[in-house]
Amino acid sequence: MNYLVLLRHGQSQWNLENRFTGFHDIDLSDLGRQEAADAGKRLKALGVQFDQVFTSTLKRANNTARIALENAGQADLIPSIIAHDDLRERDYGDLTGLDKDETRAKYGDEQVHIWRRSYDVRPPGGECLQDVVEKRVRPYYEAHIKALLDDGKNVLVAAHGNSLRALLIIIGAETPESINKAEMETGVPVVFEMENGKILNRYSLTDKKAA
Repeated sequence: MNYLVLLRHGQSQWNLENRFTGFHDIDLSDLGRQEAADAGKRLKALGVQFDQVFTSTLKRANNTARIALENAGQADLIPSIIAHDDLRERDYGDLTGLDKDETRAKYGDEQVHIWRRSYDVRPPGGECLQDVVEKRVRPYYEAHIKALLDDGKNVLVAAHGNSLRALLIIIGAETPESINKAEMETGVPVVFEMENGKILNRYSLTDKKAA
């Protein structure tokens, strides 16, 4: 059996300020750094030694991976972290930087909900989740991650809410119809126990699990 662990970055400064972040390269908040450290401690309690770590090129995901590995006792993996643009957050286009509550007031709750959660409706100038799945994350996964999992390696992917939701679809854990119900909490590792490329079990590493 081997492991795939998905880790959404800790709270960013724009998460704290309730802004659409997308491709904007904002760093972690103080809470986000603590969430990343806590994630590392939970991974240490899990007892899995990772073979490869992937992350996006945005600092909030990159720094989460580094802090988590330090706290998991696997800092030796930091130099070999692979970062790629294809694992970045969804591009929110014209919404980037806008306050979410003010955006709802301007465009209406329903329209903003569609932009945020629809699988195939793009926000103005941005990407929908389908774009993230088919144009970026699926090709990257199939070219760089899938073979490692098929070979029984343990893989950690530290990325973003939407790029990780894309991965859930790609590995068959969710569908375009069910993905809205799948929340990726900041700093909470989601663990997949796998065998021969197939998912055996799935759970989140909460404080209770780590204990």
